[in-house]
Amino acid sequence: MDLDQLYTGKLYQFVQDHLQEDPALLLLKYHQTADFDLKEAVQQIASRQKAKTKLPTWTGHPEVVFPASLSLEQSSSEQAALFKARFAQGEKLIDLTGGFGVDTLIFGENFREVTYIEREKKLAEIVAHNFRLLSKDPQKYQVISTDSMEFLKQTDRCFDWLYIDPARRGGNNQKLFKLADCEPNVRAHWPLMKEKAQNIMIKASPMLDIKAVLSELPDIQQVLVVAVKNEVKEVLLIWKKQEKVEEVRLSAFDLKTDKEQRFDFTFEKEEGNEVTYALPQEFLIEPNAAIMKAGGFKSFALRYGLSKLHRNTHLYTALKFPEKIPGRIFKIIQEVKLDKKELKRLFPMGKVNVIVRNHPLKAEDLKKRYGLKDGSEDFLVATMTMEGKARVYWCGRGDEGVKKM
Repeated sequence: MDLDQLYTGKLYQFVQDHLQEDPALLLLKYHQTADFDLKEAVQQIASRQKAKTKLPTWTGHPEVVFPASLSLEQSSSEQAALFKARFAQGEKLIDLTGGFGVDTLIFGENFREVTYIEREKKLAEIVAHNFRLLSKDPQKYQVISTDSMEFLKQTDRCFDWLYIDPARRGGNNQKLFKLADCEPNVRAHWPLMKEKAQNIMIKASPMLDIKAVLSELPDIQQVLVVAVKNEVKEVLLIWKKQEKVEEVRLSAFDLKTDKEQRFDFTFEKEEGNEVTYALPQEFLIEPNAAIMKAGGFKSFALRYGLSKLHRNTHLYTALKFPEKIPGRIFKIIQEVKLDKKELKRLFPMGKVNVIVRNHPLKAEDLKKRYGLKDGSEDFLVATMTMEGKARVYWCGRGDEGVKKM
């Protein structure tokens, strides 16, 4: 059915009138009276509720159409797409794995010609509809439903930027993270991609082994690890035909509501760095999730003058409060013995936020064994120190809490 026939004015109005209601209850309440596709309307309401924070521009337009939940789940957030677009500008862009088109649309505003490729025909039709609604210049977007690698083989065009976000779902909805296991297989098609583009950006899984992929694709020159509010969302791999570098540059970004944290390093310098080790002092420091994922552990310690607790413990310590550090800071109140009576005395309500870093017990096991549950403004940090002993520390609630103590 044509989109204009399915998504009628009545359907759009119903969606806007019931955005705050339970989709399942709406299906029951109106299944006999609706004179439009109620199931589709309810799906649109559910999708808009899920995407309200992730895609405010899309949910802000009453006639934008949302696809099935999996395509929506796998799409970039608007914040992440705007961030990525800073690194790619030029005349011609091709997105080989268009999906819901969030990256394509936002990247595309920096280009004169944009080619969107998506194998699923219905999804491509939805995206073409949305481009007409949301783009300042919708005519520059060419939407094609086909196999992306077959298109690339047959086209005689060369693109300024090629963007690809391989599908990371296998059989039984299994999550995949190795590039060779994803679809399309970037490793297998790497020579073709380099032939057809001046620059390439690959969006990879947050679970990607960065060192392993740099061995598989030694041409990669830059790696961006992107976290949103301290949760790693994407690993981006960048190659530029005209650029020659001696060392791969790694940049760890944490995108917050009101600011952005960035940490740069290289693996070559990281491996050559020497760090000091110390027992916990006044403060414990944990790098943000992007730095942890990127692997800049020694570089982090040297950059901010910190000592590490243990070779395999990615917690650091300092005597003075470290200002403007990209991570979480805890003020140590006292060392704690793992004893039920002692923990009951310190936390009579059983509420304390448990963090485990290189400790024999996992966080859930520790909470279960000692009757604890996350909550309150206190932290219980279980870790391994430089002399190889497992220790536990009662700490203040973090950066803001530390400053008040």
